[in-house]
Amino acid sequence: MTQRKNPPAAPPPAGLAAPFNAGRVGAYLLLAVLGALVGAAGVLVHAAWIPGGLLLALLATTCVFYGGMYAMGTKAGVGASAAGWIVSIVLMTVSRPEGDLLIGGSLVSYAYMLGGMGLAVICATVLPLPQRGADGARLGK
Repeated sequence: MTQRKNPPAAPPPAGLAAPFNAGRVGAYLLLAVLGALVGAAGVLVHAAWIPGGLLLALLATTCVFYGGMYAMGTKAGVGASAAGWIVSIVLMTVSRPEGDLLIGGSLVSYAYMLGGMGLAVICATVLPLPQRGADGARLGK
């Protein structure tokens, strides 16, 4: 007689299908705040040193977007950090009653805004999700 083996258990739901977890929601809020801080720092640095400041600001933006995706294991990590980043950028483009602007109408400022948005789209669509576990199944390990 042959014994029947039970089928392997289904993996637990992940991403948006996962059950509500207050820690996960807190992590997404932390990513949004981190994205806003990096956006604000990028606004202050991008025009200070040309082209080094722009490259530094875009590098920090990329790190926050990809780091959010890597830390959370979902594309929503990019969305949370990008949401905070874009809110801070939009708030800093509004002129104050005194006429002060943090982001002017220069080519470098447009490169920072559009470059950051492009990097968010690239991280959310092109880059693959980090694979968790299953290292033992790879050959040569």
